[in-house]
Amino acid sequence: MRKLQIGVMGSAADLQYTKEVEKVAERLGELVAESGATLVFGAEKDTDSLSTAACRGAKKNGGLTVGITYGKHKNIWQKEDMADFVVASGLERGGGRELTLVLSCDAVIVVSGGSGTLNELTVAYQADIPTVALRGTGGWADKLADEYIDGRKRRKVVGTDTPEEAVRIALEEAKKYVEEYG
Repeated sequence: MRKLQIGVMGSAADLQYTKEVEKVAERLGELVAESGATLVFGAEKDTDSLSTAACRGAKKNGGLTVGITYGKHKNIWQKEDMADFVVASGLERGGGRELTLVLSCDAVIVVSGGSGTLNELTVAYQADIPTVALRGTGGWADKLADEYIDGRKRRKVVGTDTPEEAVRIALEEAKKYVEEYG
């Protein structure tokens, strides 16, 4: 079986998340790396984010990281050694990049999150990709934890209270997802 691909997604720095929430995102990355899964994240070109914080955490623990960026080039905001592999989607932020990012994941973990994260959650929902939201981090993670995106009730966003619980559930759900969809 190939390595599981776990996405960590959340707010960009312009939403002014706290250092505490940033540390939570880093811890998620550490735990994904410890599990042996590949961390998939939204590689930014102009600012820090909770997704890139997760990348830093994964790299601290020797994890494999794949950054999906927008546009035609692989230049990204974080240090070049942070992302092991950069995918230049050729698409813009605000739709196309998020589609490529989410569809590259076997499960998604959401921490806080603004409009881009909401877009990612919607893509995951439509594609039946398991999603875990870390309660207490703000944004869409708090609003959609333990909820369905719409009345179809395809797959509930699983709410968790700790990074450890979030990664454990994401890995369990990712294994089931891979068994069903490959």
